[in-house]
Amino acid sequence: MSEAVYSVSGMSCGHCESAITKEVTAIPGVTSVTAVASTGLVTIASEQPVDDETVRAAVDEAGYELVGRA
Repeated sequence: MSEAVYSVSGMSCGHCESAITKEVTAIPGVTSVTAVASTGLVTIASEQPVDDETVRAAVDEAGYELVGRA
């Protein structure tokens, strides 16, 4: 198992959390996603480490900006 925490800008509510969770969960190998609007952090657990650019693309698709690893 691998875990990574990312900082995401633009999250402000539960809908934001849900949108990011939906997109990031679709990445192959991701087993869980926890997005917290109040902190701007997204924690991703996966079977293998996930490429940062793959996460960036999923966050972009949800309509938010990946700032980087927290």
